[in-house]
Amino acid sequence: MNFTQATGLIYAELTTWIRTAVRYLPNLAVAILVLVVFTFLARLVSRQVVRGFDRFSHNASLINLSGALIRVLIIAVGLFVALGVLGLDKALTSLLAGAGVIALAVGFAFQDLTANFISGTMIALARPVQVGDLVETNGFMGNVLDIKLRSIVIDNGKGQTVEIPSKDVFQKPITNYSRMGQRRIEITAGVSYLDNLATVQRVAKATISSLPFLVPNKSVDLHYRNFGDNSVQFILWFWINPATTNALFAQSEAMIALKRTFEQNHILFMFPPYTFDLKQKMTDQQQTNQPDKTVA
Repeated sequence: MNFTQATGLIYAELTTWIRTAVRYLPNLAVAILVLVVFTFLARLVSRQVVRGFDRFSHNASLINLSGALIRVLIIAVGLFVALGVLGLDKALTSLLAGAGVIALAVGFAFQDLTANFISGTMIALARPVQVGDLVETNGFMGNVLDIKLRSIVIDNGKGQTVEIPSKDVFQKPITNYSRMGQRRIEITAGVSYLDNLATVQRVAKATISSLPFLVPNKSVDLHYRNFGDNSVQFILWFWINPATTNALFAQSEAMIALKRTFEQNHILFMFPPYTFDLKQKMTDQQQTNQPDKTVA
């Protein structure tokens, strides 16, 4: 093959390509127009979806992810339609098959990450916890600082934050102390066998009921539950609002008030092993301090 023949072949091939390109120009223009329309439509629908999600969810990560997924989905549909207009059906089929294989490989490689994202999405939709709630889960307790798609951030009250994967929060039990707006505080103790149990019950309930941080219309309950070796054991319940009152503070104040009142009413908390002797000494001292009313 000489130079003239080679030049002729190249010219003929280029001419064929040019004619094919010219013939496909209308289809190419339609395909580009389809992509532009679907891109504009994706942005429009994405904005509407974000606004809709914003009405019932304050999770910025979930809202942004939802908008991005809708946008990508619509643009992908537009790309497939554009390829169909160009007659690239085989390329479209190969593209779908390749996307499926890639998605499967990514799913296996990042299954924990995928599980966390799905769990985070379910948490954002179901809302078992919200920012500011006092919760206990996976062995950690504290206030929820942030709810991400991948994790939940908790302030443990010790100067540190704990970030728990969304999968663990979604799959394991959650104790939410803020959901009901009230929390029961429990105090257990014992009094001596020499004390009048009805008096102890009345005094204790009146003392705790006078505390300012109790939930209104919730009764204070005291129940005796066991005759111990050296005391009659009881359990006392009262209710607080965890959003306004710290549980440890409430328990501490209740214990202080209860001990002060018991001392004023000569009710003895038991502390072995010499409590009975101490109780008897207190009784003897009270009798000794009484004025002598014997007429001479």
